[in-house]
Amino acid sequence: MRIIGHLAGEKSARAFSDFLYLHGIENQVEAETGESWAVWIHAEDEMLRARGFLADFLQNPRAQQFQKAAGAAEEFKEQQRQERLAYEKRLKKQRHLFQPLARYGMGMVTFLLICLSGGVFINSHFGQDMGADAPLFITSRVSGGGGLDFLVTAQGERLARPARELPEIRRGQIWRLVTPIFIHFTLLHILFNMLWLWELGSMIEARQGSLLLLVMVLAVAVAGNLAQYLFSGPMFGGMSGVVYGLLGYIWIRGKLDPGSGLYLHPTTVAMMIGWFILCALDLVGHVANATHAAGLFMGMGWGFLSSLRHR
Repeated sequence: MRIIGHLAGEKSARAFSDFLYLHGIENQVEAETGESWAVWIHAEDEMLRARGFLADFLQNPRAQQFQKAAGAAEEFKEQQRQERLAYEKRLKKQRHLFQPLARYGMGMVTFLLICLSGGVFINSHFGQDMGADAPLFITSRVSGGGGLDFLVTAQGERLARPARELPEIRRGQIWRLVTPIFIHFTLLHILFNMLWLWELGSMIEARQGSLLLLVMVLAVAVAGNLAQYLFSGPMFGGMSGVVYGLLGYIWIRGKLDPGSGLYLHPTTVAMMIGWFILCALDLVGHVANATHAAGLFMGMGWGFLSSLRHR
């Protein structure tokens, strides 16, 4: 802000301030000593123009253009106020319209997980190209019995190799402990997981922060992926183990520590547990049941232990 001059008396200062306002020059006037009022403008590139107006005002403050400024400025300010209120009302309606889709807003970690899953799904030609996902499986070797396993190459070929446990991870590719959560095989598979991740992940981020969600996702992913590998081998993928981990955490933490702000409707819990049982009974096709179980029980344990500390 820069001062452009002084005027005698508040009435003159207010009249000139309104005149500048009508001409698009943001300004303010301040009382100094006696009857002297300082005139300030916000933008330095308006200095010459504002000083020219001030010189005209000092020469003839009773000129018609200055006398009409006060009333016109009030009308202009009221018009702007009404436009601002109308805009805020429209914005509020838009937020209300989309509120059911994102009650908590989508947090940074939740958004990143969804984007990574979507990118992997598209890169694998919507789950049909397993070769594209080869670097993301917990290992590229599939057990074939007889002391041999099969290496899945980037072209989808299987090459016989001597059996070893997680050789890529032993060589330092530790991301493979986590990355199977980004692999999805069908459109329904990824949609189901992403919708639940959006809901549950956003709740945790909004209530307890992005760092907790990130740590929980990584921990549940590692535990669930190792459990599924030991149970059925390396050819699995999906975010559902993490989803069940978040579900278990919110369910137990919300019940034992209502002050946490976490809550799941009993119908939601019943539906997810029912789906868990159907999958475990092998009634819905091939499902990574071990990662579901590991995620659910790890999340429930995490919720129980954290509730002891915060109750």
